[in-house]
Amino acid sequence: MTRLFLRIADLVTLDVDAIVNAANPTLLGGGGVDGAIHRAAGPRLLAACRALPEVTPGVRCPTGAARITPAFDLPARWVIHTVGPIWQDGAQGEAAALASCYRNSLALAVQAGVRSVAFPAISCGVYGYPYAAAARVALATLHTAGAAQDLRVLLCAWSTAGAAHYRDVAATLGIALAAD
Repeated sequence: MTRLFLRIADLVTLDVDAIVNAANPTLLGGGGVDGAIHRAAGPRLLAACRALPEVTPGVRCPTGAARITPAFDLPARWVIHTVGPIWQDGAQGEAAALASCYRNSLALAVQAGVRSVAFPAISCGVYGYPYAAAARVALATLHTAGAAQDLRVLLCAWSTAGAAHYRDVAATLGIALAAD
């Protein structure tokens, strides 16, 4: 059974088997979490991402999909890259696409033999997904998709406000969320 934990931390400093990157479709780095991961992992991460095949011109990872690379200079062993949806109005399939990010990232983690994985708040930065709504999708999906897995899932919030969203949603959904 997957155990869910919450921590306020810098994702790139976590000593877990895998961290999840809230990436853009090119997988070539960017701002926010994506840029921080690329900077901390070093240039070999960019080279590994460039080596992944494009599924359409300029797209190595479509929205909702996930890819995995070594983590290189990070404490983690793996980086699981996923592309969250850009928030429109909540009626354009954003929740389904975001849930796919979490499901597909968990599936790759299991395939890689990962025992611990840390997730940022996917799509909550420049992609504009409201934090509370994203926390609801994340918690519900991880709780359901991870039910049959023996994983330690760490939800990594950047701030106390972000952590409060996870706590509030977990309480509403009746999902146990331990402090880490």
